[in-house]
Amino acid sequence: MNDQEQNKENESPEENSDIKNGYNSSTEEQVDGQEADGKDEQQSEPAADQYVDYDEDELRRLLAEKDDIIGKLNDEMKQQKDIALRKTAELDNVKKRSEKERLRHAENAKIEAIEKFLPLREDLQRTLKASEGADIDSGFLEGVQLIAEKFEKILEEYGVEPIEAELVPFDVDLHDAMMRQPASDDKTESNTVLKVVDTGYKLGDRVIKHAKVIVSE
Repeated sequence: MNDQEQNKENESPEENSDIKNGYNSSTEEQVDGQEADGKDEQQSEPAADQYVDYDEDELRRLLAEKDDIIGKLNDEMKQQKDIALRKTAELDNVKKRSEKERLRHAENAKIEAIEKFLPLREDLQRTLKASEGADIDSGFLEGVQLIAEKFEKILEEYGVEPIEAELVPFDVDLHDAMMRQPASDDKTESNTVLKVVDTGYKLGDRVIKHAKVIVSE
C-alpha cells in the first residue's frame, strides 16, 4: 500500500462529508444562477399582452380626442397671443400719451415765459412808432431800434409769430373783433380786418394771444 492510498484511508468520514456538501452547494448555486438568468431574460422580453389591439372605431375616437385637444391648445395660444398684442398696444398708447403730455407741459412753460416778454416787445414797437418825425437823439433811437430787432429775432427763434396783418379775412381763431365799421373802399369785402388795434401772437398752430381788430361791415 502506497502513501496516497494510506492518506485516503486516514481521512475521516466528517471530512469526506464536508467535501461532498461543498460540491453540492456549488452545484446548487450554479443552477440557481442559471435559473435567475433565465428569469431576467424572460422579463426583458416584452410580453405579447402588453400591446392593446384597438379596433377601428376606438382608433377614430382617440384620434378625434387628440384633434380636440390640439384645437383647444391652439385656441388658448391664440387667446394668449391676442392678450399679449393688446397689452403691447396699451403700453405703446401709454408711452405716446406720456410723450404728448410731456410736450404739452414743455410748450405751456415756454408760452408762459414768452407771454411775460410780449408787453416789452409791444412797448418797443410803440416807442419806435411814436418817435417817427420827433426830435429825438439819433443815437438813442438807433439803440432802441437795435434792441427791437434783437427781440424780434429771439421770438422768431422760438417760433413765435405776430398776428398783425390787415386787409385779411376775419378769423375767429386768430382775431377778436373790437368793433365794426364801413370800409373806406367799396371793393373791401365784409368781415375784413381793417385795422389791428392790439397785436396778437401764435406759437406754431397754437394762438397765444388773439389780435384785437376792427372789422368791416
